[in-house]
Amino acid sequence: MDALFSKLDQQAEIVVDIQKKLTAIPALGPTNGGDGEKEKAEFLVEHLKSMDIADIREFHAPDDRVSCGYRPNIAAIMPGKNTEKTLWVISHIDIVPPGDLALWSSDPYTLVQEDDKIIGRGVEDNQQGIVSSLLVAQALIDLDITPEINYGMIFVADEETGSQYGLGYLVDEHEDLFSKDDLFLIPDFGEPTSEQVEVAEKSMFWLKVIIEGKQCHASTPDMGLNTLVPCADFILRIKELESIFDAENPIYDPPRSTFQPTMKEANVANVNTIPGRDVFYVDSRVMPEYDLDDILNTIKGFGSEVEKKYGVTISYDIPMREQAAPATPVDSEIVIKTMQSIKKVYNNNPRTVGVGGGTVAAMLRRKGYDAVVWATLNHKAHQPNEWASIQNTINDGKVIGDMLCSK
Repeated sequence: MDALFSKLDQQAEIVVDIQKKLTAIPALGPTNGGDGEKEKAEFLVEHLKSMDIADIREFHAPDDRVSCGYRPNIAAIMPGKNTEKTLWVISHIDIVPPGDLALWSSDPYTLVQEDDKIIGRGVEDNQQGIVSSLLVAQALIDLDITPEINYGMIFVADEETGSQYGLGYLVDEHEDLFSKDDLFLIPDFGEPTSEQVEVAEKSMFWLKVIIEGKQCHASTPDMGLNTLVPCADFILRIKELESIFDAENPIYDPPRSTFQPTMKEANVANVNTIPGRDVFYVDSRVMPEYDLDDILNTIKGFGSEVEKKYGVTISYDIPMREQAAPATPVDSEIVIKTMQSIKKVYNNNPRTVGVGGGTVAAMLRRKGYDAVVWATLNHKAHQPNEWASIQNTINDGKVIGDMLCSK
């Protein structure tokens, strides 16, 4: 292990070189105004071939919205002493758009290095994970080390916009790639301290509430039915959900369900018109023990009271809904191995945590696989001047290497 760690410590220039090449290839999905991940995937395949990795598999998810007609997914496998079990490290190829270019101090697609920092779109989300996994593979090859179990690297498309063409496609259409004994690490969530190991998610849904009355001139309010007042009343009722569905679990932060009114659509454009239609949205992050149907029925119960009180009509739409996947057990092999290796490399006190919902680990957990989401990240994803740490990239690679080579 000392030789492996020493080898990784010498890879700072390699980190910068690979990150520079990846950053120069924008990989935006069609939902984000791009033409997919094909060019970036081709670079990764050629890089893997240059490492003399023999088992490289490509899985093309059909998508007629991109010019090549598919979204690329790649799996590369290096055999271990025990060929019946694989540690999979799953990173995503796609990125988000840079946003307002005026907020960037440099070209988002041209890597800039400032000491330990490397700056560019995608460098943290998720190229840090990609590079960490590649560093480990190269070090194993250079040192002629056979890991205790197989080492599998997966690079998926479409993580930023739902994963239907990425990990979702693999687990639905190519599940024979995996074994129930396999271990899954997704380096796409974490803290600067390296201590948070995500094992669970809350359920989540977004609700659109449409309140309809009758628009009229403000000077003759009796001729209309003002929807802004019942809208305000309904919004204030949403907070009551937290006292009704009040289960808590300290693994989450916050440790309870949250129900937050968020977006409010514009109603009328002038002061002297009474609105006849108001629309607002609620973001709900719900403890896994609750059925989302019960939450929705409670909200609709509030709505019925508002309808009766004000004479308005209320309807609902659900733009997004996801019941929580089963949590990864805290005593599972992947959790224990991950936490032991983190502590060994970073000399800290890792702990298991739950999040508000939305990681791709849920797709694996629903299929019965134990997965954790962990990396050492500085929360710069999706921001202008996104940056990643070279040393964190190397140290996260050490964690992966230790998981592979420790008995």
